[in-house]
Amino acid sequence: MRASDEAAQTRSIFNYFSVTTLFIYIVLPHGIFLDIATTFMLKNQLHASANQISAFRLFTAVPVYLSVVFGLTRDLWNPLGRRDRGYFLVFAPATALVFAWMASSQLTYAGLFLGMLLVMFLFRFVAAAYQGLMALIGQEKLMSGRLSALWNILSVLPYIAGAAASGYLVEHFTPRQTFILMALLSVALGAMGLWKPKAVFDHAYDRPQAKGSDLIGDLKRLLKHRAVYPAVLIMFMFQFAPGSNTPLQFYLTNTLHASDSAYGYYNAIFYAAFVPVYFAYGYLCKRYPLEKLLWWGTVITVPQMIPLAFIHSAVQALWWAVPIGMMGGIAAGAYYDLAMRSCPPGLQGSLMMMVDGVFLLSWRGGDVLGSWIYSSSPHYGFLYCVLATSSVYALILPVLLLIPKELIATSDGQANPLVDAGILREITEGRVPAAVLASSD
Repeated sequence: MRASDEAAQTRSIFNYFSVTTLFIYIVLPHGIFLDIATTFMLKNQLHASANQISAFRLFTAVPVYLSVVFGLTRDLWNPLGRRDRGYFLVFAPATALVFAWMASSQLTYAGLFLGMLLVMFLFRFVAAAYQGLMALIGQEKLMSGRLSALWNILSVLPYIAGAAASGYLVEHFTPRQTFILMALLSVALGAMGLWKPKAVFDHAYDRPQAKGSDLIGDLKRLLKHRAVYPAVLIMFMFQFAPGSNTPLQFYLTNTLHASDSAYGYYNAIFYAAFVPVYFAYGYLCKRYPLEKLLWWGTVITVPQMIPLAFIHSAVQALWWAVPIGMMGGIAAGAYYDLAMRSCPPGLQGSLMMMVDGVFLLSWRGGDVLGSWIYSSSPHYGFLYCVLATSSVYALILPVLLLIPKELIATSDGQANPLVDAGILREITEGRVPAAVLASSD
């Protein structure tokens, strides 16, 4: 392929995943906008406590913890004969219907809980299609690092906008208006299923990386794939941050007497600070092997949350949000790059959704633990939360030694004969049925 044709193909792939990522993370039920909006509905209108809010976050996200089930469904089921696009066409409009029901109902704890649980469940199918397709293209085009950078940059923009706007929206939007907005955005996301750029979908499901088996065969391959375990464990540990959610929200608003908007502004600055580092990762991943980026990123991110232990005002928190965010950028890019490379052939949805599930399970579980730690000591609870986060980050370093060396030995775009041979060997040993090999879209 000529360099100009390859550049045009890359631009088309980037354009597709840029738009898709923005829509996914705007609508994402456990994303920053809806998460902050619902927690303030609980706190200000339903008068829930910190422990009640963290429990609400923990249990409404049960479908996300079980994401591997949705990933396996994506890898085996072909809705409407359109593969990943079929999931957009079916489940995004279904999510919109639930938001419409929530908008028309009276706000109660039980109703809010049930509605959020339903949208979490339905949206998992859309997320599985999106993440499985992106990992597949990352493997096939040898661009998992660049797609990781793109994914992180574009996924964080809705977080920045949502965090910045959440305080205003909480103060000026009623719950009904919030849910109507989410319903309209879900309908728009469903329309994405009609878009089929050739650079992304042309023979994407016919290549060795896309070849799967039946349910039992896929489960066996997933369990035997050595690269799965460190990728999932690292993501779990990276997202374990007891001090950064409900405890920080209550610390800013109750202890430091900041406004509700201050927590949203902190999150906006925090996520915005990641962006320039993600751009740097997109540059570095083509010049250094993933192994180096994993070690560099982890070492930098270990003390990331320490500055929070020394803040005494909301203004200080907002200033510190910049370096805190920047320190996590290389690690985040490298960990998602690793996850895409670690997917077994034909099981991109399964592994990426497993990663997504443990990501949120760790976030919610860490939030519950953090709320307990925060409440246990009026004077030092928040400090203990910060120290717990840094300790877990430090434990990621020995886990890096468990990653198969051949998987992380190359830079982005560099061919890896050892990995290619492993894919072909796994397909051959799996005895993939001919009916499975004949994909359709």
